[in-house]
Amino acid sequence: MITEQFIPKKLDYLVDTVSYKWQTPSNIALVKYWGKRTPQIPKNVSISFTLNNCHTITSIEFEKSSDNKKVNFELFFEGKKNEAFKPKIAQFFERIKVYCPYVFEYDMIIDSSNSFPHSSGIASSASGLSAIAMCLMSLEKALNSNLSEDFLKKKASFLARLGSGSASRSIEGPLVVWGKHPDVDGSSDLFGVQFPFKVASVFENYQDAILLVDKGEKQVSSTVGHNLMHNHPYAAQRFIQASENLSEISQVLQNGDVDTFINIVESEALTLHAMMLTSNPYFILMKPNTLQIINKIWEFRNNTDSKICFTLDAGANVHVLYPEKEKEIVNQFIENELSKFCQNKQFILDFAGNGAKIL
Repeated sequence: MITEQFIPKKLDYLVDTVSYKWQTPSNIALVKYWGKRTPQIPKNVSISFTLNNCHTITSIEFEKSSDNKKVNFELFFEGKKNEAFKPKIAQFFERIKVYCPYVFEYDMIIDSSNSFPHSSGIASSASGLSAIAMCLMSLEKALNSNLSEDFLKKKASFLARLGSGSASRSIEGPLVVWGKHPDVDGSSDLFGVQFPFKVASVFENYQDAILLVDKGEKQVSSTVGHNLMHNHPYAAQRFIQASENLSEISQVLQNGDVDTFINIVESEALTLHAMMLTSNPYFILMKPNTLQIINKIWEFRNNTDSKICFTLDAGANVHVLYPEKEKEIVNQFIENELSKFCQNKQFILDFAGNGAKIL
């Protein structure tokens, strides 16, 4: 894998002080990535819907540093200085320093906020790290005006991946593939790529309602969960399954077969949690209300012929997916029937969006 393309050959340090602000989205995987090897290389391919309303807004102020022997930054989250998040960001800068040597040349003030509750089961690391990556790319563009927009997006995805694997899928949208796969030209383990095929109209503006079953911190971090795949008895077969599901869902997204889409997406969600249940040590991230919601969705689908379905990330909360034309009836069902299983009846209505944008 050629990573040298992302090492700058020439930078003109003519910028003393500058600030950039980016809004980047979270995403929800349809085919799940679970298991990785160093450095943040996925054991299997994944594909996700980029979200629209669930996003992070991050600004970085860059000022020429008098100490270029270390990376200097202050971190603010939701308007307050945040020391708890600093180690993860410091590790990120350590991983990317060879690709972004200018992080030694500037003092940085990073100010970040989410449009959704932190630790709500929405991938805040994906939106957060991708926003930082886009700010860095804005600076790199200022230091080397010859860089193309396509290259900047590719490098941003490459960098974001080194902070959070799923962040590689938050630069573009509405569908992004991460991981090398023979059916997707240009796909790579190093960065996410836009789904390269024309999508059937039923999957345009696809809806995602996030039901906040449990807003607490997860009992097991995703990093720990990924590591448990190294010696997992079913890991090898799971990685094969994910590749096969990517092939199948690629065709489904093009031909509009929503019933097969539902089968793949729900199976992927349950398989992800089956990997957790069968790892050693084993763990359960679903809650009783997660299962209540799943059963209610199945009952509603059987009774109404709706194309509603669910997916799950590595947590208790439920993403309810459905075509835009069903928006009114499904939103009413969520309000009347599903919200009572949510913490404080909270849910977030969202849909597939187009990725990062500068503010």
